[in-house]
Amino acid sequence: MDTCLYACDLTDAEWALLAPLVPRSHPAGRRQTYPLRRIVDAIFYLLRTGAQWRLLPHEYPPRGAVFYHYAQWREDGTWEHVTQVLRESYRCQTGRNPQPSAAIIDSQSVKTSEMGGPRGYDGGKKINGRKRHLLVDTQGNLLKNKVHPADLHDRAGAELLLEGLQNLFPAIELMWADTAYRGLKDWLQKALRA
Repeated sequence: MDTCLYACDLTDAEWALLAPLVPRSHPAGRRQTYPLRRIVDAIFYLLRTGAQWRLLPHEYPPRGAVFYHYAQWREDGTWEHVTQVLRESYRCQTGRNPQPSAAIIDSQSVKTSEMGGPRGYDGGKKINGRKRHLLVDTQGNLLKNKVHPADLHDRAGAELLLEGLQNLFPAIELMWADTAYRGLKDWLQKALRA
């Protein structure tokens, strides 16, 4: 029975896919007070709307409980695991191998306020904030991401993003990048030999 209050709330079918990937509370720990589905709905609401934590609607569990689960899943790798399982499932459904053989890398600078972490000035884009580097497969599915101050050059940010790439995605043989990443091929070849 779908009980969606907001457009970003999960449908029953979506929750059926996600539920096995979201860890339950430890059996020896505290009893689960709020349904995990509503916790996940609240997290997706915040991500989709960009609302502040303190403005979380009252239809969701208290923001402290929502933030606890969000932070716990961030620290224990749950979000990466969810992304991996859904990406590999989608790739198989579209007739592709679960592991990509090609990738695309790019970055985006975004304005940020003084609160919320480190930031820098990207002179090329004239933006004071942070830069996010993304690595996606040829269908646009997220493989890996990294956020850092905007004053870090794309090439240096790419090196941070691509650390350990061979362990995560050993099948990648081809990567597309724009000219801001000049010299990255040589760095990758050295990193693979090391």
